[in-house]
Amino acid sequence: MYPGVHASARGDKPAVVVARTGRMVTYRELEERSLRLANHVRAAGLVPGDHLALVSDNDPRCLEVYWAALRSGLYVTAVNSHLTADEAAYIVRDCGARVLVVSAALPELAAALVSRTPQVRERLAYGPLEGLPGEAAAYDDYERVLAAASPQPPARQPRGADMLYSSGTTGRPKGIRPPLSGDDLTDSPHPLAVLFSELYGFDTDTVYLSPAPLYHAAPLRFCAVVTAAGGTVVLMDAFDAAGALEAIERYRVTHSQWVPTMFVRMLKLPEAERARYDVSSLRVAIHAAAPCPAEVKRRMMEWWGPVLYEYYAATEGNGLTVITPREWLRKPGSVGRSGPLGEVRVCADDGTEVAAGTTGTVYFAREELPFTYHNDPDRTAEARHPLHPAWTTTGDIGHVDEDGYLFLTDRAAFTIISGGVNIYPQEIEDCLALHPKVADVAVIGVPDAEMGESVHAVVEAEPSAPARPEGPGGSIEPGLEDELLAYLREHLAGYKVPRSLEFTDRLPRTPTGKLAKGALRRARR
Repeated sequence: MYPGVHASARGDKPAVVVARTGRMVTYRELEERSLRLANHVRAAGLVPGDHLALVSDNDPRCLEVYWAALRSGLYVTAVNSHLTADEAAYIVRDCGARVLVVSAALPELAAALVSRTPQVRERLAYGPLEGLPGEAAAYDDYERVLAAASPQPPARQPRGADMLYSSGTTGRPKGIRPPLSGDDLTDSPHPLAVLFSELYGFDTDTVYLSPAPLYHAAPLRFCAVVTAAGGTVVLMDAFDAAGALEAIERYRVTHSQWVPTMFVRMLKLPEAERARYDVSSLRVAIHAAAPCPAEVKRRMMEWWGPVLYEYYAATEGNGLTVITPREWLRKPGSVGRSGPLGEVRVCADDGTEVAAGTTGTVYFAREELPFTYHNDPDRTAEARHPLHPAWTTTGDIGHVDEDGYLFLTDRAAFTIISGGVNIYPQEIEDCLALHPKVADVAVIGVPDAEMGESVHAVVEAEPSAPARPEGPGGSIEPGLEDELLAYLREHLAGYKVPRSLEFTDRLPRTPTGKLAKGALRRARR
């Protein structure tokens, strides 16, 4: 389905609510405003297959822009608003955007993009334009443009798609371009909308909390699925542990989506504060994006009940595994079994499939190539299986057990090879994640003259922990360092225990919770 169906049946129903302020966008407003923008970009000469880029904070108008692109046959590229001007401009140029929509809540970035993106033909800005610097003249007023455009649906609305960029944690961001189906938006629902509605029960009664940035794949796509299904999206400006719990209680949230770092931060709230909030309305709490330590998940289910549903997928959309809470309790640590988007295949470096229980590269087997990396045939080729060109990988490694359940080990790019032995940082990070004196942790390999690489931990201590930054990058007070290393020795084999450990004020994470390990490693090599 799509918002127009719900605008006709229940136009005054909230499609989006801003959690902090209660500001509401109804289905009638979402439908009309997305139609007006769609008609405007068509009049501006955009045709199916062209690109529109969006640079915004978490604003309900993001979904207007999304649906306008989707009903015009366009690719929509949402750009990380935390990037530098040069990084954001690279994406806008690389995707070939002819239209750029920005939020005036990002005045410096919006202004800096003008001179850096000369190929853009039309620029629109929403929010108070007086907040923009001198380059504001390059942007038309979004509201004025919408007011002048027709709200009438065209005879045909070819289905577009998002073309999002990888987070760039292991290199420069890559545009992930799916093929366009060529079908009409109004003829049939998108297969992913049908799939996730069936998996998680999205319907007109759904109240879905989205605590993550809309420029990332899962938040954007799940908000789109919810508005396609006729539910209500509760949109947070940014994640805050207590604020998320308060939103669940206030709006009687039924569905939500998280990453493991959010779970950890909620678990570390004082017990009395956690107990203040009524979360009994939650029926489904979806999590993905990064591996979740088993102990974290157990503690969350002890608190929220058996409502945690996990999936494993990527922005590339090349495959999917899913696991229910009850399955996970039988197979703790698993991310599930093959789903309808392709069969899991675990392969050795030469492409041959390995036996159950053997670690290898995780591929999804499909009949057709599900994506290409935009303007990057070499990386597209690297993602393809050496023997089966329609099988693809995003570089994760893991194994399947005898029942076909997938267990992820880490990303191949993060594996530490020390003295010829593979060491997987995720295992060490999971061990430290719930230590009461650790707020966050990253484990990387650093050069070692004898071993090739050695294990190095970068720890962000809890504010109450006895740690003091000393000099560039900081260091751990001896007492705390000894305590953490002793804790690791109790739980891990000796060769996995870090040879070195340092303290930092804050680890670099993307807003969806992924560690930017590339930056950490480059700074220490």
